Order: sequence, then structure tokens, then C-alpha cells
Amino acid sequence: MNFAKPYEDLREFISALDEHGKLYRIEREINKDSELQPLVRWQFRGGIPEEQRRGFLFSNVTDGKKRKYNCRVLVSGLSGSEAIYCLGLKCQPEEVPDRWIYAMDHLIDPIVVDSGSCQEEIHKGDELLAHGGLLEFAVPMSTPGFDNGPYITAGHWITKDPETGKRNVGNYRGLIKGPTSTGLMSGTPQDLSSHWDKCRKLGKPLEVAIVVGTIPAVSYCATQKVPPDIDELALAGGLMGAAVKLVKCQTIDLEVPASAEVVLEGIIPTNYMEEEGPYGESMGYVDPRTLSTVFELKCVTHRKNPIWVSIISQVTPSESSKIKAMGMATLVKRFIVSKGFDCVKEVHMIEPLVNMRPYVAVSLKKRNDEDPWGVMQAVLDYGDRVGKMIVAVDEDINVKDPVAVTWAITHRSQPHKDVKIVGNRPFGATPIGMVATHPSSRYDNSESSLLIDATRKADFPPLSLPKEEFMVRAKQIWEELGLPALTPQEPWHGYLMGLWPENLDHEAELAARSEHEKVWEILRKTRVQVGEGETLKSMRAKWGKTHSGRAE
Repeated sequence: MNFAKPYEDLREFISALDEHGKLYRIEREINKDSELQPLVRWQFRGGIPEEQRRGFLFSNVTDGKKRKYNCRVLVSGLSGSEAIYCLGLKCQPEEVPDRWIYAMDHLIDPIVVDSGSCQEEIHKGDELLAHGGLLEFAVPMSTPGFDNGPYITAGHWITKDPETGKRNVGNYRGLIKGPTSTGLMSGTPQDLSSHWDKCRKLGKPLEVAIVVGTIPAVSYCATQKVPPDIDELALAGGLMGAAVKLVKCQTIDLEVPASAEVVLEGIIPTNYMEEEGPYGESMGYVDPRTLSTVFELKCVTHRKNPIWVSIISQVTPSESSKIKAMGMATLVKRFIVSKGFDCVKEVHMIEPLVNMRPYVAVSLKKRNDEDPWGVMQAVLDYGDRVGKMIVAVDEDINVKDPVAVTWAITHRSQPHKDVKIVGNRPFGATPIGMVATHPSSRYDNSESSLLIDATRKADFPPLSLPKEEFMVRAKQIWEELGLPALTPQEPWHGYLMGLWPENLDHEAELAARSEHEKVWEILRKTRVQVGEGETLKSMRAKWGKTHSGRAE
């Protein structure tokens, strides 16, 4: 695997975004609580093609009280588009899956260095609130009009298992609750939640460091669900081909990326919880209120003139969905193959306005009729709330095209035989779960998954598009005429699927050569007499018993 020299810090990556025309620098005064995220949201909800999306760097940030912040804000700069994500890894789109597979098999442990730019300024002890604590930073509101405060959205929460010392890095939301506290919505099951449970049994708080604004590879790993025995910082090293440099925290026994923009050191008490929310969730609904743990700030370290990073999430497409999608499908496929299903060709999470994990399409070249069910069960086994609806399709179906997947469901499955419901499935915050306890609700708190085998169980007739040779010739003519540039959408030509008798192939060849009279002559020889008492249905039934073709 060939790697370019990795970025030293977030600022070097921002310069690369600028050089490649992937960054807007916004100098105008912008209110972080009412204007900032809505402005960036238009990039995703305004019909702008993905290739035109950019990161936004705001340098004149204020709030509703006209407070000025000595802090820039980056939004959509980590994964606003596929191109931005690939620039973060310094690779091409087609190389991303191989990067992830290589990284999972070639972890590079981080190294601890003596000092780092993340500690250019240190506020702790009596000086903790000298610059406002958490209020020093321009943390934007994500869903103005619904959220009840600014949320940390690109905070990478670093903890260690109190029993094994294993490190975990996860990306969670945190509601700013004051200068020294935030909420924490980690969800279950999550590694951080497991660490908190273990600390609670030991009667002590969980130490945590929140890292904001670091090298892209760390952010890409923090937002993925990987097996608990894998250190996300070692995975980030494998992803970029070099060890992540860490420095020791000032007040807790943890290490953090040395070049991070901001580090918030503190504890999560295990003897109390508080409500937090509302927050606009990635499944497309606002989560009204949740009982969550609380983070208590003990120390702030940051670079001079820091850059605060915020991920734009909620309704997809979004930066949140893209940063997940670029690696998650590859990790799920890797897991399925490890279970013995090397027949799998592609895995895709479809984004129907929500977090892409619930709707999974898998294409495979099945070896037998049990393969689709085994593959779909493996998707469920991956965990991380993947697979509210899973569809298995043949390898000729483009799993990235929801229309093609729907075509397979409607024309290759029989619901009474090809649908299975798996109960007692965890899906975290969903609108059904939010309203299940409301007096007017007809829902309960249980969840389930729908599995659909939309693969062919027999030979099918050809796809009803012109054969490839005719479409290729037509494309040449199109281009010679100077018509608008084409972006072929699969399938763009007809192909065989097993059921195509030689006589029909012969007739099609005659027709393409305009030898229609020969076809007429063939068809006249198929004439049969309708007997007394026969019906259209009975005649077709007799014919069907002796012919491999099909009458309309």
C-alpha cells in the first residue's frame, strides 16, 4: 500500500482544501446560534451537486448577544463530499475501500511525544475559567428553532476500559450546560457506555478527554464502529500509513493527539445523570429529551487562535452521513466475508432522508438459496444498530441505486416466502421509541428488522433494454451530434439471465438486420386451431406446457 505523507494537523488539511477549491472562507459576521448551521445546510438541501460542495471556515463568529469569539469554526470540512473525504486520506475514491481493509489488518500503534501544539495554552486549577471554560469556544447550534443549546458534534471522546486499559475513541454529541459541564449522549451499546458501567461498579468516575479538530484520519476512525479490541488511534495510523502522535493530558491518565485544536479534560461521574436534549437526530427527527450522563470539565488545552470543528448532521445527505458511509460499508462487507460469505460483491447503506444504517442492500453471487439468509444475518450480527431493513440482491443489481433495489424486490421476491422478520433488535433513538410512551401512541418500545431475499431463484428472461452493442453505437451517435454529456446509469443495456431460447435469439438477430419477412414466416408456422369449448386461458395453458417461451 502506497501512502502520501500524512497531514501534520487540521490546519494543513484546511490549506489543502483551499488549494483544491474545496473551501469557502466566510469573513462576514455570522451568528453561531441562528445563522451558521442553516447557511451550510443549504449546501445539502439546495439541489447543489455533491461535487460542488465545500467546507466552510467562519472567521467572524458571534452570537445573539453580539459576543465575539477568538475562535474560527469549520463545518463540512471533514466530509462534506466524497472528494473532501478522499482529500483527507490523500487518495482516490476507488482506493478508499482498500485503505480501510488494509488499515484493519495493519494497525500502527500511536506514539507518545514530549509536547504538542494542542497544549500551547493551558487552563486548569484556579485558571480553569480564566477564558470562560467551555464558553471560550464558538460552539454552534445545530438545529436552531428546536435544539435547546449548542452541541459538541465533532468531539472525539477518548476513554480507557478501567479493567483492561484498552483505549476507545468515539464521536458523541454533548450539550453545553455551562462553563464546566456538558451532556453526553453515547447510546447503548457503545464502548464508552461499557467503560462507564465498569467504573460505576468500581465506585469511581470515568476519565475522559474530548478532542476537537485533529488530523482527518482520526476523525474518520472515531466516527466508525469497529470491534472493541481495536484501538481507533492505531486504526487511524493504519489508515494514513504513519503513527498518530500523542501527548499526555494535564490532569487525567489519558493521551490525546498532539496537534489537536482543542482538548477538554474531565470526568463523567457515575453517581448521577441528567436530562439533555432536544437535538435534531440523524434519523430525520428531533429527539425531544433523553436521560444522559454528564461531563465535568477539569482542564482546557488548545492551540493559539483555535479552530472549532462542527459536523453538520440531522437529515441526510449530510456531512455526518458521508463520513460514516465512506468506510462503514467496507467494514460491514469485511465482517460478512469473515463469516465465510465470500460470495458477497458489494454492501451499500441507502440514505432515504435518514441515517444510512437502517437500510442495507447487499449484492452477492449466491452459491445456493441459503446464502442470502446467511449474509443478511451476518449484517445483523455486525451490530451498531445496522439493518432495520436488509435486502439481498443478485450481483447484476446496482445496490447504490434505490430504484434498482426496489425493482429487484418487486420482481424477484415473493413476500410469502422471501420475507423474514427478526425481533428484539436495538436501534437507539428512533421516532417510534420517542413516542412509544406517549398516551396517544399505538407503538411499543420493541423493534425488529425486515429481511428480504430479492435474489433470483430460477433463470430469468433478459433485461428489457437494447443489447450492449446497440447502446454503445447509439452513444457514439449521441456524442457525434453534440448532445448533452451522458452519465450512464446502470443498467444501461440488456443482458441475459439464463432464460433465452436459441430460437428467440435467432429471431432477434433477424429483426436487427431488418429481415422481418423471415420472422413473419417463422411465426406463421406456429399457428394452432382453437378447439370447441376452448378459452384464451385454456389455450395458453396448453401452449405453456410444451413451450419454454412465455405468452403475454
